[in-house]
Amino acid sequence: MKHLIKLIRPAQWIKNLFVFGPIVFGGELLNGKALTAGIITFLAFCFAASSVYCFNDIYDLADDRRHPEKKSRPIASGAVSVAQAYGLMGLMFVLSLLSVGLLYWVGKTAMLHVAGIVLFYWLLNLAYCARLKQYAIIDVCIVAFGFVLRLFAGGQATDIMLSKWIVLMTFLLTLFMSFAKRRDDVLRMEATGEAPRRNTIHYNLTFINQAITITAAVTLVCYIMYTVSPEVIAQFHNDYLYLTSVFVLVGLLRYIQIAVVEKKSGNPTKVILRDRFIQLDGLAWLISFLLIIYAK
Repeated sequence: MKHLIKLIRPAQWIKNLFVFGPIVFGGELLNGKALTAGIITFLAFCFAASSVYCFNDIYDLADDRRHPEKKSRPIASGAVSVAQAYGLMGLMFVLSLLSVGLLYWVGKTAMLHVAGIVLFYWLLNLAYCARLKQYAIIDVCIVAFGFVLRLFAGGQATDIMLSKWIVLMTFLLTLFMSFAKRRDDVLRMEATGEAPRRNTIHYNLTFINQAITITAAVTLVCYIMYTVSPEVIAQFHNDYLYLTSVFVLVGLLRYIQIAVVEKKSGNPTKVILRDRFIQLDGLAWLISFLLIIYAK
């Protein structure tokens, strides 16, 4: 059982918290109906993502067995058979659809829209695992777009309009983290002479460092533009949100430090779950953001 749980990677479910973005930025955290819809959508993406993880490990079986770390994955190590993995993949997808079905009691239109987004996310990521991740730049763009889909799903489920700046910031922030992850692959390739991914040979440190710098800078600009946009000021009836930009800047700088100085950006989920600096900075941002929009 523990190997099956490991295969669906529950630690990675933290990525699906992006579905709550519309609720946070829309100032609807005290809206019980919106929170319920957000939780249901979160579960749908968790199960859909786990289904994709199963397919990815099946498809990458041969490569994982040659990888120094990935060879311990459940399928590569032989702890879980390919047939079991396919069965678990199907079960996770069915659970995802059943979760979306719960939105029927929130709104029929919302259920259909979210179902469409989840299905598109699932098919896109199957294509990513099978082929698209072999193409440099396209691979990181698809990963980043997956987070935008989570955001769209959260917005559809809760009927909250998304700011264009939040959509752009989400794409750029996750693109930034994806490039930082690829940097770890390039370092490993330079150290061992073997590319961890087929497309790693199309990256080098100069390109990755410039890409990280550009995406981090534009992410910060997008966030600042969001905080000072007239519609946001009118929505929250104050113009102090720009002060929270400090925490965004510090968080980006810390992540760059982890990637460039400490060279430990290979797993974004582990970075977020283990780095106390980023956790405290994120908490400070969230508290300050909520205080500004709710303490009126």
